[in-house]
Amino acid sequence: MIEQTYLYREIHEQPAVLSEVLRHEQGAAEQLAAELRRRGVDQVVIAARGTSDNAARYAQYLLGATNGLSVSLATPSLFTIYRRPPRFGNALVMGISQSGKSPDIVEVVAEGRRQGALTAAITNFPESDLGRTADVVLRLHAGEERSVAATKTYTSELMAIALLSAALSGDAGMLAALRALPEAVQRTLALFPEALRFAERYRYMRAGVVIGRGFNYATAYELALKLKEL
Repeated sequence: MIEQTYLYREIHEQPAVLSEVLRHEQGAAEQLAAELRRRGVDQVVIAARGTSDNAARYAQYLLGATNGLSVSLATPSLFTIYRRPPRFGNALVMGISQSGKSPDIVEVVAEGRRQGALTAAITNFPESDLGRTADVVLRLHAGEERSVAATKTYTSELMAIALLSAALSGDAGMLAALRALPEAVQRTLALFPEALRFAERYRYMRAGVVIGRGFNYATAYELALKLKEL
């Protein structure tokens, strides 16, 4: 039965995980936002892979549109293979990794620290190499992820990014909307039987195209990745 799979269970853990991020990480988001303002940071460099890289795409849109920050995605091979790291200047250097173990992501953040840049990590494990390297850590509170396809960690990464954006903008309405998200996700999950019937039509498809733009661009990439993984 599909209800017994790790994937199903972890999808249905999302409301609780998002609630935990909201409950515990607002302080860290405000701490990071205060340091960004103090330093006059106006650009962000994010290192990530796979699902976390898609979350970084969301940060490009949200932090750009809401907070006026220029956000770029790092090229980790410049740091690990070619040993030619670019100059970060007065940027925030952020690593996003569920495990916090990816050596290339850790190296980008470590180089940021060596250059004197402000560094941050979004990870499920603050005690990981990535967490220990960063100045500020936003924890995902997702628990163990056993499914090959990441679900709850993706949405919790988006929540962490959104909390940072809300802290930077001081937008009480945005924060209220974020606090309403766990319940909205729970209502969405109640549509599972209907989604299952809809999915049956595409059970044997060999190819597909996922289209998105703006704030949905990142999740279009993530859905395409999920279809490939599964």
